[in-house]
Amino acid sequence: MTEEINQLPAPREVKVTVHDGIEIAVALYMPEGEGPFPALFAPSPYRYDNNKVPATPQFLWRETGPIGFYLDQGYVYAQMDVRGCGQSGGEFRLLDKNETMDLYDVIEWLGSQDWSNGKVGGLGQSYFCMLQWWMAILKPPSLACIAAFDGLNDPYRASAYTGGILGDFFGSYWWNQNRIINRHPANRGPSIEQTYDLNLAVQQHPTYDDFWRERCAAERLNEIEVPLYSIGIWGKIDLHTRGNIDGYRGASGPKKLRMNGPINAFAANREFNSVEMHQELLLPFYDHYLKGLDTNYKDRPEVEYFMRGADEYRTADSWPPAGVNYLTWHLNGDESGSVTSFNDGGLSRETPSGTDATSYSYPDPNWLMGVVGMGPAGVPDPARRVLTFTTDPLAEDLEIAGPIKLVLYISSSETDADFFVKLSEQMPQAPEEREKGLNPAYVCLTKGWLRASHRALDLEKSTEMEPYHSHSDPEPIEPGKVYQLDISIEPMAHRFKQGNRLRLEIVNGDSVVTDVIWTHYYLPHKIGTDTIYHSEEYPSALTLPVMEGA
Repeated sequence: MTEEINQLPAPREVKVTVHDGIEIAVALYMPEGEGPFPALFAPSPYRYDNNKVPATPQFLWRETGPIGFYLDQGYVYAQMDVRGCGQSGGEFRLLDKNETMDLYDVIEWLGSQDWSNGKVGGLGQSYFCMLQWWMAILKPPSLACIAAFDGLNDPYRASAYTGGILGDFFGSYWWNQNRIINRHPANRGPSIEQTYDLNLAVQQHPTYDDFWRERCAAERLNEIEVPLYSIGIWGKIDLHTRGNIDGYRGASGPKKLRMNGPINAFAANREFNSVEMHQELLLPFYDHYLKGLDTNYKDRPEVEYFMRGADEYRTADSWPPAGVNYLTWHLNGDESGSVTSFNDGGLSRETPSGTDATSYSYPDPNWLMGVVGMGPAGVPDPARRVLTFTTDPLAEDLEIAGPIKLVLYISSSETDADFFVKLSEQMPQAPEEREKGLNPAYVCLTKGWLRASHRALDLEKSTEMEPYHSHSDPEPIEPGKVYQLDISIEPMAHRFKQGNRLRLEIVNGDSVVTDVIWTHYYLPHKIGTDTIYHSEEYPSALTLPVMEGA
């Protein structure tokens, strides 16, 4: 159930002067009564006067949560337009130092008002959440807790340059959306023209440099000391999922992690705007830390995570959960006979022998609308024009929970090469369908990316299962030479069902057909041939976090 926004009282609109003299606009939705009240602080670039539109997936950026619900619970809901957006002054520059410093000033203003009990909590999804990491890092005295729901903390690695490969989302899709939202507010208020060229700025910084370091909360997560409830979404692997896991693991104060099950951004938006989710999860957290009430939040497990495929929650004392065994499946050249693709390779627990390798040339003449082929039925068929490596049907259920790693041994005819990796669950198929050349049903579970020139690891931050790439000094590859690539695939919890297969898909790009808004532009110079080795000397392998007894 989502609330009707037209039932909300009109907010008090105030301006707060911040550190450099800029006036920042804040809408205060006030509960009934005299107070004192705690405040829930929700900053974003999406204009609080756009709250006239309904909080539905039609408007993905309406990520405020149910404002009226919190007013009924005795909270002030304080929504801020970040600088350069809505009613606020200054220039918007995506998470720069001024934008994050504004958070400190506004939180302290909220905590000092006559109606305030002196305590402020962070609230909101996506961009609202990205700013919560910074609230906690900056340590304003009035900040009592943050509930970081579905938000990244490393914009370079999470979206702008996944694996060192320029993504379309921030510089193109998101920036265009944000500018339109500010030009054409729902209340037909003053139009804001944001002149900063974020698309150009992103492209001018292809490596992890000071531009990105200024915007990266991930490097400072250990400075978070206020209570944290980090709630991530498995379906947001292209943007936010790892941020919530890393935020939980990195924070130093009281903390809990919950990973929820929505399968995409639209379902995640609907969940966050539902009263039921807030009543069950977030209200007990806020009541405990902002009102001092004895709630059931303190009794929640340290970690709760939705097990996809099993459709139920698991609990643990840490992430990854105890009881994980890291098991390896090797890529090979044996045909699985289960899918039509460039190669129909195999995936097996057996160590490879011989000198097998698989090559493909690109761009493929049968790719349409990006890197995707068409099936015999005249509809897009994601597996048909990529490399696949598929297991035999599983003899029993296989349950994974934790980080995933792929080691690829590769060479290229070029001085660089891109690798887009997807891990899917492939369902059984009737023989007559296979004979027609139709591909089996499948579910894509998680992804990984790496540009070969960005293969260098930061050895201080890398672990055995989570390679961490520095992305600071790309080094071209020598054509024909074999290189090892360590690719971190986004973490996941999933049960593969008995009789189904694991399928690994590898290619050098993606498509709006398969990846919707999380795509990467196919660059004109990506012309060549890549080879993946799966031999005794070069044993390319996928390592999964398999739960004991699963």
